[in-house]
Amino acid sequence: MSPATTLTSRWPAPAKLNLFLHIVGRRPDGYHLLQTVFQFIELGDVIDLAVRNDGLIRRVTSLPGVGEDSDLTVRAARCLQAAAGTPLGADIAVEKRLPMGAGLGGGSSDAATVLVALNQLWSLGYTEDRLAELGLTLGADVPVFVRGRAAWAEGVGERLTPVKLPEPWYVVLVPPCHVSTAEIFGAPELTRNAPPLTIAAFLSGSGSNLCEAVVRRRYPEVGEALDWLNEHAPARMSGTGAAVFAPCVDEAAARRIAGLAPAAWRAFAAKGRNRSPLHDVLRNEVWAPED
Repeated sequence: MSPATTLTSRWPAPAKLNLFLHIVGRRPDGYHLLQTVFQFIELGDVIDLAVRNDGLIRRVTSLPGVGEDSDLTVRAARCLQAAAGTPLGADIAVEKRLPMGAGLGGGSSDAATVLVALNQLWSLGYTEDRLAELGLTLGADVPVFVRGRAAWAEGVGERLTPVKLPEPWYVVLVPPCHVSTAEIFGAPELTRNAPPLTIAAFLSGSGSNLCEAVVRRRYPEVGEALDWLNEHAPARMSGTGAAVFAPCVDEAAARRIAGLAPAAWRAFAAKGRNRSPLHDVLRNEVWAPED
């Protein structure tokens, strides 16, 4: 810790699952109009933050393939600093526990955690709405992590309606491939005119991930993971993949299935959460990173 910094504090950046994903249209600017449901899981990255009094914003850990200026955590801190006009800065360290390019929201969650945490550490007093507005400039998924509640999402993913969902244990598999979201959304065979769902219809069991068929054809490893997991529980892909998941009857079942997964895949069990662990910390509730 340099003389310019205060003590470091630790903050969770949880993963999310897309419980379904429909594309119902396209805006004139090319962005896809979505319907999806976000739910958090008790697994994620860990962000260490130390406030600097000299205004510098530094990334003190490296992220393979991602330059500092492109890192969403650095961009989030600079965005908040510029909006607030604060003279304070921060050292940012990311303990990366979530695989990149897996559809689990790691980068967006990291950015949201930086916004929420620095708002408190810098004593800015910004509202949740204002933080979500800033987050949207960084990515469509950032606002749901800022708000920290399981949500029905529409538009490009920014129009959020909180929903109360069952909180099962999930088994999550990540095959060894990196799925390009841009490639999947640009695929000519992708269904872009799905009939809109209602929240009630989703809660009654309707909805699927319309990106799955495209990803299966282009990334056979994801198809293999879906087929394998379907033998044990009803499987679905999160976002545009590569992660696939299935709800289980209890923790023991989730851990048992994860333990059976092929060694080439990353497999873990995690509890579903309707409230983000980040917001537990804001409420001064107990939180500790999982081993």
